[in-house]
Amino acid sequence: MKRRTLLLSGLCTLRGEQRTGEDWPSFLGPRHNGTSLETNLRKSLPPPLVWQHPKGIGYASPAVAEGRLVLFHRQGGNETVECLESESGKVIWRHQYKTEFEDRYGYNNGPRSSPVVDDGFVYTIGAEAKLRCLRLSDGGIVWAHDLRAEYKLKQDFFGVSSTPLIEGQHLILNLGAPGGPTVAAFEKRTGKFAWGSGNEWGASYASPIPATVHGKRRVFVFAGGESQPPTGGLIMLDPGTGAVDFTFPWRSRSYESVNASCPVIEGNRAFISASYRTGSAMLEIQPNLKPKLLWTTQEFGLHFNTPIIHDGHIYGFDGRNEPDASLACLDASNGKLKWRTTLEWTERIERNGEVGNEPMSLFRGSLLRAGNKYLALGEFGHLCWLDLSPAGCKELARARLFAARETWSLPVLSRGLLYVVQHTRDFLHNTGPRLLCYSLRG
Repeated sequence: MKRRTLLLSGLCTLRGEQRTGEDWPSFLGPRHNGTSLETNLRKSLPPPLVWQHPKGIGYASPAVAEGRLVLFHRQGGNETVECLESESGKVIWRHQYKTEFEDRYGYNNGPRSSPVVDDGFVYTIGAEAKLRCLRLSDGGIVWAHDLRAEYKLKQDFFGVSSTPLIEGQHLILNLGAPGGPTVAAFEKRTGKFAWGSGNEWGASYASPIPATVHGKRRVFVFAGGESQPPTGGLIMLDPGTGAVDFTFPWRSRSYESVNASCPVIEGNRAFISASYRTGSAMLEIQPNLKPKLLWTTQEFGLHFNTPIIHDGHIYGFDGRNEPDASLACLDASNGKLKWRTTLEWTERIERNGEVGNEPMSLFRGSLLRAGNKYLALGEFGHLCWLDLSPAGCKELARARLFAARETWSLPVLSRGLLYVVQHTRDFLHNTGPRLLCYSLRG
């Protein structure tokens, strides 16, 4: 009863506030770079919990737009798209379809790709490449494709994980069909095939990123998943026609590796990074739309999270595994390491009736820039406010939201509300996977 009272009290407060800010309609937010322009955010942690919603399995972040939140997960044998009121968590509609996907490595059998909301429509692609366009109003099907059957796709290490991109009138996918296309576009309102590009690289887990380069709209796809021999790299293309401007090979020589960190575009420069001893590279796009390699480094290799570039510096969580993960800063002009830190502390934890001190860290965390500060979500459920600059990292506040592994999805910030996904059971409080909504409204 106490928990419910707190939730209802928080909700009443929110309904009395002015809903300012911006939507978060797709993975990495409205600018596709993990940044929010919202200000006047609460810096004390933990923030008030507004509502929570049980979820199934999967690693997808939600999308928030037009007063609604779309959650994509798996319940039993069904991939499930749920639409909730973003302020209250009330379920509006639910759409389900059968799936038989099994993660080859035993991590999680749910979807990894985040939903996309665009002008009254919802787009999702499941782990088995079942692509859907639904009405945001009621969840009705507008069109659908079974891409695995249509393009004879082979299951990658972890199934389909790249989030589609809406660009203009097209839905663009990191498809990776055998023999091509590597990238495909469909008319977003009809589902009709528009164009296909590339035939040398398979699909990765990184999502297509749009940008304007030398005054021209372009899309960057960091391709390359499971292949033998291992191949992949960056593709820049025209989103209207699919014409490829250039390809730049960049992938580990290890078979069991992927390109999973999304490219980051800053002006006319493109940053890419991968783990498995691959490292990072910075390209400068010339006026003729061809790349010039500015620098590479082995000191910074991101596994699956996407870094943030701000004021000429790159911030991100380096490292392939938990023990070797650290937060680092690079000079974007030359790739030189400015600093590296591992945020560590000790927590007093009661487990099975015994109390002890346990070492903690953010490990392979994710970063979201909000205003002039950073929200960092650790992979065991810790949330931090950080002040990051070329001079170093300062922790401003920290709290444990839950004690659950595999907290790998970037949180979502929309209109002062922070949405965090707990993917596995809380091993201290025995709560199952949940979507949690917190208020950061100052």
